[in-house]
Amino acid sequence: MKKGYLYIAVATVLFSTMEIAIKLTGGIFNPIQITFLRFALGGLCLLPLVIKKMQKTTQKLTAKDIRFFCLTGFFCVVISMILFQLAIGYTKASTVAIIFSCNPVFVITFAALFLKEKLAGLTIVSIIVSMLGIIVIINPLKLSDPLGILLAILAAITFAIYSVISRYGTKEYHYDGILITCFSFIFGSLELLVLICLTHLPLIATKFIAMDLPAFANVPIFSGITISALPILLYLGIGVTGIGFSSYFLAMDNVGVSLASLVFFIKPALAPILAWIILGESINLYTAIGIIIILIGSLLTFIASREIPKITLLNEKTAKPR
Repeated sequence: MKKGYLYIAVATVLFSTMEIAIKLTGGIFNPIQITFLRFALGGLCLLPLVIKKMQKTTQKLTAKDIRFFCLTGFFCVVISMILFQLAIGYTKASTVAIIFSCNPVFVITFAALFLKEKLAGLTIVSIIVSMLGIIVIINPLKLSDPLGILLAILAAITFAIYSVISRYGTKEYHYDGILITCFSFIFGSLELLVLICLTHLPLIATKFIAMDLPAFANVPIFSGITISALPILLYLGIGVTGIGFSSYFLAMDNVGVSLASLVFFIKPALAPILAWIILGESINLYTAIGIIIILIGSLLTFIASREIPKITLLNEKTAKPR
């Protein structure tokens, strides 16, 4: 459990700075380009560790494994993170951070439905409380950038699908968190690279420009990488993407989906504070109230996660022998 809490703390801090770091790139990179670069970097920095672990266990990638990682990589890198990146371009970093943090609501729900993971009643209450806090921060009665919010919501849903598929992989195929993270990023980046190459075809590029989607036309790969931009790119790729995501899935392996979801329940409270300190984004009254509500929801999630083992143990003791 102690190791799991450490993974949660690392993932929370890194994830809470993700949108801020992307904003700090100042639009130097194309949104699809930065997605490709940071996930390729994140996957490659984890690859030596994964290869070493596979050599110890004499584990080899099979065709089935590759298909699985292509699926997880597609949902994470190609769909969710591109939607996420586009959302940051349409609204504030703190707003995207808060909305994206809704994804545990979908993760926990999908995990209960499809993976049959147990839910304590208090977990459901904590989800409702946390969602209330997020709604208060977003303040839907005064929406000024609905497209950015819609993109962020879609990013959260598709990331939840990726998380649950990954969780299934840990149970069914016995993949560990770092292995899933590494190969999902690598295969997802390769899929995205193929799509980037296709955007250079005149027919496709012209079509996207005609649809007023210039970001999807002639997507660059390495342009914009300068000495001044390199530190933030490395932080996004190796720090946030590589270490952050692997910490999140290692937390899921150690303490389960519900408790690992604390990462995304604490992030909406921490990210606006960091955005205020680093980017100067204001924190209004609604945001302050929402942060307090979310922290209460996080506390309930923590309490609920400690009750689930007790419920399971009680059920095992009271179950009739066959």
